[in-house]
Amino acid sequence: MTPKSPLADLTHPQRDRLAFIELRVRFAGDVRRQDLVDRFGIQSAAATRDLALYKNQAPGNIDYDFKGKAYVLGSDFRPLFDYPPERVLSWLTQGFGDGEPLQFRNWVPSEIPSRLTNPDLDVLSSVTRAIHLGCALAIDYHSISSGKSRREIVPFALIDTGLRWHVRCFDRKSREFRDFVITRIKRPRVLKEYKPELHELSDQDIQWTRIVELELVSHPDQPYPEITEMDYGMRDGVLRMKLRAATAGYILRRWSVDCSADHSLRGPEYRLWLKDSLAIYGVKNAVLAPGYRSPDQLQINSQPTECKD
Repeated sequence: MTPKSPLADLTHPQRDRLAFIELRVRFAGDVRRQDLVDRFGIQSAAATRDLALYKNQAPGNIDYDFKGKAYVLGSDFRPLFDYPPERVLSWLTQGFGDGEPLQFRNWVPSEIPSRLTNPDLDVLSSVTRAIHLGCALAIDYHSISSGKSRREIVPFALIDTGLRWHVRCFDRKSREFRDFVITRIKRPRVLKEYKPELHELSDQDIQWTRIVELELVSHPDQPYPEITEMDYGMRDGVLRMKLRAATAGYILRRWSVDCSADHSLRGPEYRLWLKDSLAIYGVKNAVLAPGYRSPDQLQINSQPTECKD
């Protein structure tokens, strides 16, 4: 016989509020009565009861921080709710659907492809707590180029490349802003005592603060440009985009945009062409953009080779 869930006797609104408490404390690091008041439109006394109820249901999950006047992640946290990673990532990145993760009935038939991999939620929660609390994170990182190493990073944003989730951060080992693949992070530990230095903050990240303006058009060598214009919602034959430089290479690759100066890439996947490849000059991850060659590379390739006897 299946044991009865400790949440079974609660009303659906109560479960929603307890799920919200768990999401906040696990992935943001703290929760206050006012967070419940703002999210659900309840009175402060009701929020106090919800927090007490959650603590009773999961005693080791939250502790009260008298100095910060907030409930924080407990030392013996064990999730009360079972969240699909997609739901958590939706909540983190889009800010909706933060109620209890119940099964739901589709109103119309639909099919959404799953990702090949999803980040471990315990690792992800450490990353997002460090972001929310504004502190450093100690991690073991497994790099394809350099293998396993212990790092301290200062994370400030998540990036979805379409294939993997990355965390944008300042890496104290290389002293550079970089993207770390979250599935390659192990043994994360939030370092609340180590606040970032000024040079480690996101506003010092040139690739993050730089905005590139791109104009994409139907690929000149593909048939039926009018269909491409319809598919991508173009206006006057152009799709204009503003992207952070730190994300441009990922998005151009994800959309299979031909970024060669002479639209030389062939294949049915290349339905778009970047009109001006100089728009991504200086973008570090432009190496990911299909067909892109920097002016420096083009100059080297165009130089005549020396003839030797």
